Amino acid sequence: MEWKPRIVSLSEKKLIGKKIRMSLEANQTYELWRSFMPERGKINNTISSDLLSIRVYDKPMEPSNRQQQFDKWAAVEVEDFDEIPDRMEAFVLKDGLYAVFDYQGLSTDNKIFIYIFRDWLPGSEYELDQRPQFEVLGEKFKNNDPGSQEEIWIPIKPKY
Repeated sequence: MEWKPRIVSLSEKKLIGKKIRMSLEANQTYELWRSFMPERGKINNTISSDLLSIRVYDKPMEPSNRQQQFDKWAAVEVEDFDEIPDRMEAFVLKDGLYAVFDYQGLSTDNKIFIYIFRDWLPGSEYELDQRPQFEVLGEKFKNNDPGSQEEIWIPIKPKY
């Protein structure tokens, strides 16, 4: 299967959410979302109902390194940071160029990521940029459902 991305210039976004330090090997995504979801209603100034699942790496992401540490966020976009609920934090997602892949299937299926990093990215005119990667979990996202749909946003920059 081949996925063809849209190339999108993202505008800066203000987000509020929770984060956990983890690696792919010591994945704590379930714990993060289990903590965030019951409290997301406390965020009063959301812009949409979309949820964002964000990975922030301290140094360039190494796709094959399952022990590489990163901060994983569960967040929503907000108008401003005037009110930040207890036990949540503000995060600014900087603007930049992204390859956006529309994905349908189980979130736990890594085939799309293998395709992106092993096939699409090396064969494209872009390289990975040192900015957050994220998924937009919108109305069509259904956890653990093969019909679930989400957008996968990969930070890119032109190869020189």
